[in-house]
Amino acid sequence: MNILIGKKSYFSPLDEEKLINRISLITDKCNLDNISRTKAYLCYYTKNQEIQWAFLASQVSRNAGWNMCDLSGAWLPLVVSIEKRQQIYLTYEKANWLIFKDAYPQLLLYEYSTKINAPMFHLLKFFQVSSFMEEEWLAFWKYKDKQRLMNSLIINEQNVIQKPVIKNGRIKHSVFHYLPYLFQDILHFNAVLFPTLHGELYGASVSNFTSLNERIKLGNTLASLLYKPNLYQDFYLFARKIEHTGSRHDYEKYIYPKLSNTTPILRSVYPVVNHSVWKKDDWYKKKIKKSWRVMEEHSEPFLLTDWYKKKQQQLHKLIYQENKWI
Repeated sequence: MNILIGKKSYFSPLDEEKLINRISLITDKCNLDNISRTKAYLCYYTKNQEIQWAFLASQVSRNAGWNMCDLSGAWLPLVVSIEKRQQIYLTYEKANWLIFKDAYPQLLLYEYSTKINAPMFHLLKFFQVSSFMEEEWLAFWKYKDKQRLMNSLIINEQNVIQKPVIKNGRIKHSVFHYLPYLFQDILHFNAVLFPTLHGELYGASVSNFTSLNERIKLGNTLASLLYKPNLYQDFYLFARKIEHTGSRHDYEKYIYPKLSNTTPILRSVYPVVNHSVWKKDDWYKKKIKKSWRVMEEHSEPFLLTDWYKKKQQQLHKLIYQENKWI
């Protein structure tokens, strides 16, 4: 039993062990697949709206689901082998699983801290969370700087996947050096999209996904876009109203009302993946690049509806031409 004295909470080792086990169980339950992660992030945000990163994570997770389902849709299977598509899917899945496994215990520990009115961030080390985030959560607890915490979580998540995914030799060879991936990367077919119920798409793209600096820059840009006062409510309304299935039909039905669904729902094509767990190193070296803290917008336009339509046409035309000669 914990004893509350004023605003401080004193826990026995047994109490802390129970809390750690409970958070681990909840995290594992919510980390089954892309659908469960997306819902968990959004559900958490609805209860803890000061943690703005949770909504951003939910939106980015939706995009990951759409990218996954593209691999089993009507177009990519025409030009990409089933073996290569499986490799790409597992890369998406591994990255998002790793981020959730690292980030969700942080969110739950903060939520619990608010309930007892005492910071419990010293327990983050038991979840192998970087010492960087322990410092940042303590700073947030004291100063309540929502934007800095969101930026810190963006920096952390991208560093979390840098070594096991981006720098992984096997993944680098089979996915990031794969010609069609590079082709889409260069032409900006890859973009993170925020839909609205009005059939509009906002977002931003990154042309060098393997660059840590570029991914953090993109995350900061997306965060700035997501919380634009004139757009936030539209994004949040879509997220609350439209259940995430992994199919692009979730939002394309508002852009192309007469278009038939060309991508499946995620759980109809992908089983739960059993990931291996290993002890990870703390990426934090007491140095954070100044550029990582910049939350400014990109110069590119954020309204991407017409851009998306054009890029989809280009991609389909390229696939048709490629498939024509096979």
